[in-house]
Amino acid sequence: MARVSVQAEDFDVGAEAADLAKADKNVGAVVTFIGYCRDEDGQLSGLEIEHYPGMAEEEIARVAAEAEARWPLSAVKVIHRFGMIAAGEQIVFVGAASRHRHAAFAAAEMLMDYLKSKAPFWKRPVLADGVKAEWVQASVSDDAALRRWEAPR
Repeated sequence: MARVSVQAEDFDVGAEAADLAKADKNVGAVVTFIGYCRDEDGQLSGLEIEHYPGMAEEEIARVAAEAEARWPLSAVKVIHRFGMIAAGEQIVFVGAASRHRHAAFAAAEMLMDYLKSKAPFWKRPVLADGVKAEWVQASVSDDAALRRWEAPR
């Protein structure tokens, strides 16, 4: 079963990856993705990230369960932070463990594509001068990346 956490606190990438590696004795691959807050060439001091508590965790767990049903995975973990995230800080961790690398890579990529375009988070850049910009919308390329994981109709 996937482990999902939406939290204000930072996370330890090494500890999270090691936890995935211990999922069972048949783990042969652990794939992780860590997303960071960019400073956009000095223009950004950070990101303000909001979510709907309960709904965000439930939706991420639903998509993680889809990944577990689609690929032979030993473990899946998703951590997404909220609050004020300073430039250079970690925002998201996605990890997948499996017997073979192909399943772990595919699952991690699908989960990240979902988080980037459809997860119930709202992100607003905070400029270097402290001004809060408009809320960010998913890009066309993010939506296109997610569509490739949809089942044919």
